[in-house]
Amino acid sequence: MSILAPDTDPLLARPNADRLAYATGMLLDAQDFSDEQTYHRGRLARALAFLAGPGTLAGLRVEHVPGSATQVEEIRVQPGLAVDRLGRLIELPRPACLRLPRWFEALAPTVDNGGSVPLQASYDDVSGFVSPRFTASGTALPARALVADVFLRFVACPRGLTPSFAQGPFDALNAVSVARLRDAYELQLIARPGLDTGYDGLPLPPGGAALGDATATPQARRDALQDAVLLGWSASGHAGGAGEDGGLEPAPEHPAALADHSAVFLARVLLPVDGATPPARTDALPLVDNWGRRFLPPAALFAQWAGS
Repeated sequence: MSILAPDTDPLLARPNADRLAYATGMLLDAQDFSDEQTYHRGRLARALAFLAGPGTLAGLRVEHVPGSATQVEEIRVQPGLAVDRLGRLIELPRPACLRLPRWFEALAPTVDNGGSVPLQASYDDVSGFVSPRFTASGTALPARALVADVFLRFVACPRGLTPSFAQGPFDALNAVSVARLRDAYELQLIARPGLDTGYDGLPLPPGGAALGDATATPQARRDALQDAVLLGWSASGHAGGAGEDGGLEPAPEHPAALADHSAVFLARVLLPVDGATPPARTDALPLVDNWGRRFLPPAALFAQWAGS
């Protein structure tokens, strides 16, 4: 299935909230109907971007599937639903996979900043690059591992053709045009060089530390909540300039190799490697940390959490 160029989505330009004004006898063309769709898509996306924020709404668990005689080793993402940083819904209707041997083979010769990317993305101590829940689970970490992150991004796929008038300086009686656009997805697994004790590359919480601190006073948590709302616009990245990615500034979890700044972080993968240059994989199985992402629980879960 082919995908359209990312910059063809009108929501990337963050269009003004202009609604069409209809009148009897008005002549309409394809652009008018496109603008009508863009208005409704844009308002819904804006609401989701700031009410829910980017993250996982449901599902999308990332798993490692070992290789066998009948199964290619892969990183598998279960079906689910996410919201990207522009507020667009991204749905996986069925499991999707990334073939790990092919990905590692393609990564091996890559170079960035004059050095081997696999070597720069490999660390002797990865304990500071995993989520608190993963650490608390007691899972044994490899002595050396290549760190890579799974991202999910929104794409549009043209579906079907329908007869239409020829476009541009053409004279044709059999011209066709795309009949439908399907909201689809793309998975990316990106190696993470440049991590250190001051930057773990994981998503940051949306508010101050006091907001999630059970030992903080109610006043401190209230203040942190109000401050997070007042700073929500600038902190969202929407305050940037116009560009192919809607003017979004890169989020803290976005590596330099990720061109789409609207993409959603799903999980961190630790691939055990040796100390060679470039590093080679060992026989140990990769580990997947699903808990560093942003979760967007529905109101029913909050109600149950509150005891109602």
